Amino acid sequence: ILAVDDDPAIRELLTDYLTEHDLRVTAVGSGAEMQAVLQAQLVDLVLLDLRLGREDGMQLARALRESSQVPVIIVTGRQDEADRVMGLELAADDYINKPFSSRELLARIRAVLRRYQLLRETLPARDERRRGYRFDGWELNVRSRRLTAPDGARVELSNGEFNLLQALCSSPQRVLTRDQLLDLSRLHGAEVYDRSIDVSILRLRRKIELDPATPRLIRTERGAGYIFHAR
Repeated sequence: ILAVDDDPAIRELLTDYLTEHDLRVTAVGSGAEMQAVLQAQLVDLVLLDLRLGREDGMQLARALRESSQVPVIIVTGRQDEADRVMGLELAADDYINKPFSSRELLARIRAVLRRYQLLRETLPARDERRRGYRFDGWELNVRSRRLTAPDGARVELSNGEFNLLQALCSSPQRVLTRDQLLDLSRLHGAEVYDRSIDVSILRLRRKIELDPATPRLIRTERGAGYIFHAR
């Protein structure tokens, strides 16, 4: 676990408590230190405080997501609803409010790690070397996280929409359940913010389908999930 917090007392608390529960922890106080650890070590999950003194934690989260698929749990103030919404939309798998219960934090960390382990076991393995996908004139660049339309225009995608489309592209002609797509697209705040996978599919269809009302690429398999038909 890589914990990023500019408060030395919090870093010490996190290190001591999580280590007691059989998790290896590296705690740092800045974005530069975070990047150094990510380059030098294998990290299973990042715990990122959005309030890092002079640094913008949201920018760090965005940069982290652009360069890595490592799971992220953001730490926010209890009143910072806008940060929680933006964090979940752009980068995070989950969030926790300060002040937080150590037991709740441990439970959330374990839940995210279990979710990723389940995905590795049940879904086709992604080729981490793959640079992108092309379908029906569209191009999805995995490394830069950009979607380019057949006419060359760039289409903006939220983090959830990008991961949803990548999941569909990596499993063409295969039915993916809502639960699988929910995990892959990191929309784990759906029960909090009322964002179901069906709403995300609808938004994605509006961006890539010629006629979203009669989708040709992302088709619904009634009672099962969705299937990606592309060439």
